[in-house]
Amino acid sequence: MSDIINVTVSGVRLDKYLQENFPDFSRSQIKKSIDLGQVTVNGEKVKAGYELKVGDRIEYVLEDTKTITAKPQEIDIDIVYEDDDIIVINKAQGMVVHPAVGNREGTLVNALLYKTNSLSNVNGDIRPGIVHRIDKDTSGLLVVAKNDKAHKNLSEQISSKTCKRYYFALLQGVLKDSQGEIITNIGRDPKNRLKMSVLPADKGKIAHTLYKVIKYYKGYSFCEFELKTGRTHQIRVHSAYLRHAIVGDSLYNNNPCKFKLNGQLLHAYKLVLVHPTTNKEMVFEAPIPTYFQKVLDSLEEI
Repeated sequence: MSDIINVTVSGVRLDKYLQENFPDFSRSQIKKSIDLGQVTVNGEKVKAGYELKVGDRIEYVLEDTKTITAKPQEIDIDIVYEDDDIIVINKAQGMVVHPAVGNREGTLVNALLYKTNSLSNVNGDIRPGIVHRIDKDTSGLLVVAKNDKAHKNLSEQISSKTCKRYYFALLQGVLKDSQGEIITNIGRDPKNRLKMSVLPADKGKIAHTLYKVIKYYKGYSFCEFELKTGRTHQIRVHSAYLRHAIVGDSLYNNNPCKFKLNGQLLHAYKLVLVHPTTNKEMVFEAPIPTYFQKVLDSLEEI
């Protein structure tokens, strides 16, 4: 992984700054890359303790030192539907979809490999069967392909928007408009590599979201979102763009959260697709998780 960062802070150690931006890499991995000259500041090799200044230009190459593999693990998952072509999962909040640096085990893929020997290989050995993803701390429905034919068919449905994905979210504040459409470009935030952000029209990728308010509460809006595209963190970024970030979203919501949560109140509650073999439309729904419903029940309607 290589890229360039233009520093916007001063007085932070280089190794600490990189680890804050790339938490999947350990401090020792980052220090090793710096010592090997794979990280430079303003074109010069520096030490890990170099104190950054506003305007510094970091060029880096970070490489994972361990090979990532996906192995079967006995993990409980909520299978909503399964046949010879697809599996529909109601993913729990806190579960990562596939192995990666920093999350090598305990993922949905690890669980799927334990439960079945039949998964598509379109996305390789680390993401077998994975057609689309949802964030670790987002709960809800996603479809898994059990063979390559089904995988390609489902991918085409997502691209052509015949596969529809709907979410519930609790947003901070009361939205002025009860429904709307958001179309922007989304890409990696140039100031914080952990985040995505709305970018100028000549950067990033187009992101299209529909929303409507289901119920207003005092200080909050309970909304339904429909994804027309599937960019990383799309609903989270677009909610923040509306200046009504999702409750519990520590990455995009700067308001203090008064609820005890382990992540954002965002749930993929409905999935509509055409079965890749029968060509029949199928609709799946997953109830709002208990922790989400408890928050809603505690709020005052307006």
